[in-house]
Parts: sequence; structure tokens; C-alpha cells
Amino acid sequence: MLKVNINGVEFKNPVIAASGTFGFGEEYNDFYDVSILGGISSKGLTINKKDGNSGIRVVETEAGMMNSVGLQNPGVDTFIERELPKMRSYKTNIIANVGGGCYEDYEEAILKLDKTDVDIIELNISCPNVKSGGMAYGIKADVAYEFVKKIRTLTKKPLMVKLSPNAENIVEMAKRCEEAGADSLSLINTLKGMAIDIHKRKPVFDNVYAGFSGPAIKPVALRMVHEVSKAVSIPVIGLGGISNANDAIEFLMAGASAIQVGTANFNNPLACKEIIEGIEEFLKKEGIEDIKDIIGII
Repeated sequence: MLKVNINGVEFKNPVIAASGTFGFGEEYNDFYDVSILGGISSKGLTINKKDGNSGIRVVETEAGMMNSVGLQNPGVDTFIERELPKMRSYKTNIIANVGGGCYEDYEEAILKLDKTDVDIIELNISCPNVKSGGMAYGIKADVAYEFVKKIRTLTKKPLMVKLSPNAENIVEMAKRCEEAGADSLSLINTLKGMAIDIHKRKPVFDNVYAGFSGPAIKPVALRMVHEVSKAVSIPVIGLGGISNANDAIEFLMAGASAIQVGTANFNNPLACKEIIEGIEEFLKKEGIEDIKDIIGII
């Protein structure tokens, strides 16, 4: 059995399409019926429409990719009006990923989403706090604690907090988010990276730095998921470089209650489907009746 339960929400399987890599599901539905997924995490939503960053946005690396998309999205109101009804037609769990530039941005967005039928709100605390010099909420544990504590009061929805690997101490960060009222955690978000155009003698990205993801970050992500899952009592959703079923099973064994697939969707649109099938095949071959029997066994 592939079913898992996260914060009272039943998932038909533990495979979730990660935010920012799956749009709102429509494009991938042309490749396969996305209703087979355990869930879809929406593009990162902000209270107002964002056009995203200027210049080059995506660069391939030898074992992954870098992105400086800049949370391009239609805004929460348009998401609720146009995208959410379409996502709901897919008959899978919908996770609304929320970002912002200051607390007030998050507050307004979450109050609106609380009135919808999204299943879970995923709080992206890797966004830079523009009112505090640009440092992300997800760097210092005490800052994250205060932020999550305030956000917790705004919604009755399950609150999943997405952690940044750039945190000063990922385990302390996780513990403090749990204390602040997070119902679950997802990790890791992208690592901070850089690319340089040696011919132009300048950074490739207009923002200089960008998010690094893909297979190269998997060992780091797996270690962090293992550390965090042993330190908290709430569900942990693992992501970071998951490309196939074996990767996904490693994360489950390390303590993840479910996994998210991101960058792999770009070079293989069928990645999530193949991972679901691969997990199922593994359980049959190993004579394991329930996926929960392997979660956290390491």
C-alpha cells in the first residue's frame, strides 16, 4: 500500500510534484494523468502578480541546474479564480506554496488561501525579507520561529514549512519551526550558487546568485532530511535531487513521510509517474505490504 497520511490529509502515494517545477499541473497533464500523483505543490504564490527576474533565468550544470526565475506567478487572486479550479479537477491533493517580501505580503496571501479548498499551505521561508535588509526568514532559527508563530495564527489549514539548506543550523531551524506551530516540514529548498560568463567577464544571472538544484545536491538533502526527521516529531517531506524511484526510497528510509520531485521533471516529464511505479515495484519485489514499513528505518 502506497498511502501516507500527512497532517490528517491522506495521500494516495508519497510522490508530490515540487513547487516551481510543475506549474499548476496543466502542462504535465498532456504527458500523463496527473491525478495519479499524491499531490501537487503550486508555483510559489505571492499576493500580487510577479513577472520574475530579468535576464537569463535557467542554466544547466553538469549535474543539475541553476534558476533565477524570481517567483514569477499570477498572484493569489488569479490563482484562486483561474488555476485552483483546474488543479482541483485532477483529483489529487493541492498544496499552495506561498512566498513574499515581508510579513504583510504573506499575511494577506494566507488569509485568502485559508478560505479556499487547498489541502495544505507550504510556507516558503527562503524568501528575502525586504524590510530587514534582504536576509531570508529561513536563515536564523529565532527569526523563523517568530515568523512561523505569527503565520500559524492566520490559518486553520495544515501548515508545512519549507526549509532552506542555507540555514545556519538546519536541525535547530526545524525544531524552532515545530515549536512555532508548523504541522510538517519540507526540505531542502535550493542551495545558493553562482555562474560566471568568462567571455563577458560577468555573472550569468542579473541577480548574481541563483538557486542550485538537481542530482548533485541529493547527498546533502538526504543527510539533512535524516538529521531533521530524527529531531522533530512532525512529518518531514524530503526533496533535493530526487530523479528516480531509488532516490525516493532512500529519502523515505531516511525518515521522509513523503517526497517531492522537482528538477527531474524538466529533463523527464514522466519522472513522477515513473517514480510512483518504481516504488510500487520495489515494494512488491521486497515483499513489503505497506510503504510505512520502510519510512524512517535508517
